[in-house]
Amino acid sequence: MQADAMIARAEVLADEMLFPAALTVDRADRVPETLIQLLIEQGFYGIAAPAEAGGLGTGDMGLAISTVESLSSGCLAAAFVWIQHHGPVLAAAFSQQPGITQKWLQPLASGELRGGIARAGARHGGLRARRVPEGYLLDGVVPWVTGWDLIDVVHVAAIDEAESVVFLMMDAVTGETLQAQLHDLVAARASRTVTLTFRNHLVPADRFTGAQPLADWQRSEAPGSALNGALALGVATRCRKLLRDEATARQLTEEIDACRDSLIKADAATTPAARASASELALRAATTLMIHTGSRSVLTDDPAQMLLREAGFLLVFGTRPLIRDALLTRITR
Repeated sequence: MQADAMIARAEVLADEMLFPAALTVDRADRVPETLIQLLIEQGFYGIAAPAEAGGLGTGDMGLAISTVESLSSGCLAAAFVWIQHHGPVLAAAFSQQPGITQKWLQPLASGELRGGIARAGARHGGLRARRVPEGYLLDGVVPWVTGWDLIDVVHVAAIDEAESVVFLMMDAVTGETLQAQLHDLVAARASRTVTLTFRNHLVPADRFTGAQPLADWQRSEAPGSALNGALALGVATRCRKLLRDEATARQLTEEIDACRDSLIKADAATTPAARASASELALRAATTLMIHTGSRSVLTDDPAQMLLREAGFLLVFGTRPLIRDALLTRITR
């Protein structure tokens, strides 16, 4: 399937299936299995995989940004779980470790296995890895892991004794050495986001997908991901679709288009500003929708209040100091 067709499919799916269920999902404790299966059946769980694994085999940032924007305009919680899956997909696709691609790529790309990511532990130094003959023993805490009880594997980042970041494909199963504490989020709570606590948790050696010097990884992480900005664009896009004031909707359309273009073209130097712009736009779009909707927007069965909470959530999701500073500059200027 071509990129344009995939984007069009995402838009239809968002408008006809995801958004009609969004308020129900917003009150639920998990994203319904029916929505996850729908995304799998429509090919979205393998979209980032190489063509030989059933994906589009492209690094087209425009496709990635537009697809995330469309799906998150339908249901942020479902998109939030789905977007994490591509971390393990890409890790499996590009790992240089023997057997990793052969074992993991096809099941992940097909949605037979569902994945998540656990990288904040390495980012904040809270998760350490110790090499033992059987593999790696993990100790510490990862504060944010999305999709718990909805995923099968987690691509974990931890800091080893040599101050390198090691990456491991870990089973998403709790036990004596691994515990999960569920967060009650202000929005996207159905994403089942947890804190994971590790106590001498063994990950077998054949789950090692690669390593990177800590300083190099920190430099690559500092700007944040432009792709995450598309989640905020999705919220802004849904607000624009719900607005009945045509002049305001046209203005929002122009701003969304400009913001999308900035995210697509963003590099390490410009990503923080592009992310900040997307988050501020989502908040302003949701506020505008609340005002135009009027007093009924404070009712829990009105989507305006949900979108405002989602915009607030995305002000701090996946943030970095550079993004925070750019966002504060925009909001307080």
